[in-house]
Amino acid sequence: MTGPHPHTYRQVEVAGDQPYTITIGPGLLAAGHADNARRLGQVLRGRHALVVSDSNVAPLYADGVEALLRAAKPQLALSRWVMPAGEQEKTLARFGECLDALAALGATRDATVVALGGGVVGDLAGFAAACWMRGIDCVQLPTTLLAMVDSAVGGKTAVDLPHGKNLVGAFHPPRAVITDTTVLRTLPDRELRAGLAEVVKYGAIFDAHFLGWLAAHAEALLARDDTALAEAITRCCEFKADVATRDPYEHGHRALLNFGHTFGHAIEAEQGYGAGRDALIHGEAVAVGMVLASRLSTLLGLASASDGDRLQALLQRFGLPTTLPEGLEAGALIARMRLDKKADAHGLRFVLLDGAGAARVVAGVAESSVRAVLEAG
Repeated sequence: MTGPHPHTYRQVEVAGDQPYTITIGPGLLAAGHADNARRLGQVLRGRHALVVSDSNVAPLYADGVEALLRAAKPQLALSRWVMPAGEQEKTLARFGECLDALAALGATRDATVVALGGGVVGDLAGFAAACWMRGIDCVQLPTTLLAMVDSAVGGKTAVDLPHGKNLVGAFHPPRAVITDTTVLRTLPDRELRAGLAEVVKYGAIFDAHFLGWLAAHAEALLARDDTALAEAITRCCEFKADVATRDPYEHGHRALLNFGHTFGHAIEAEQGYGAGRDALIHGEAVAVGMVLASRLSTLLGLASASDGDRLQALLQRFGLPTTLPEGLEAGALIARMRLDKKADAHGLRFVLLDGAGAARVVAGVAESSVRAVLEAG
């Protein structure tokens, strides 16, 4: 892995009560580079660090990250905890194991959790950091595109319950996010495409011109071109940073980031969070959910059918599923949605489109309308 050149990386500043910097570019986690070690060392405030990773990522990158940490702080008490890979592992039991690892390290209140992995690792590690001694630092080192543009940014941390996704969690902004685009070269094609679903989401709800940019650069993104990826990730992080700064606890505008997620989370929960052979992973479920949400927008008279068609075509261009998987019953999915965090006393709540690049939160959506969209597929 080559090291970064100062002119090849970008930075996004996230404001708010706990400001932090997102650094994006190739080679930022390459071992043996003084700049990389210094960058990590600057955000480590204490003498303890726990690297949290999973069984897919740790063999590839944990040794290099630990080498950077030791180079930055030779006296650092450093430990590693590796969880099995997969959304089905984002449980309270694994969360407890992560806390046990912090206890075994003797982590004090100035310790740092270093989250090295995708969204599952980032969510669980961030939640552990939020809870250990009522809150310690977490540095996010995302290794999937989905985590780079979404879950590593904004401070939402959580684990799943059998009843639903992300039901137990906390808001806990990271100390820093360091995004090395070269790690995406080892990401499976399916995971890359799943991350592109979240990239498309930002264009769908905030910026129709970005949708056009994505269509024009689809081949470069699928080919993992560092420049195209860094541009897409930077734009998404700028969107999310703006929203998270204005609405840190998701009381209003930030809820727009859940576009496609009410349907998507119901699909994931009903399929057992990717445990089944044919189950969708998160980004795939969100892709289907965005198309269903766009169809619901049209049914309720908010957006034209052509807006949904354009969105579906772009998702298909990235090789993503856009129709409801077989074997899922509308009533069961609606029951999952009733428990979703986005439901409230007025009933089901959805992020719906007013057109390409514009969205709103709509509460009290009739279940009959949702059922009609689900049964149409």
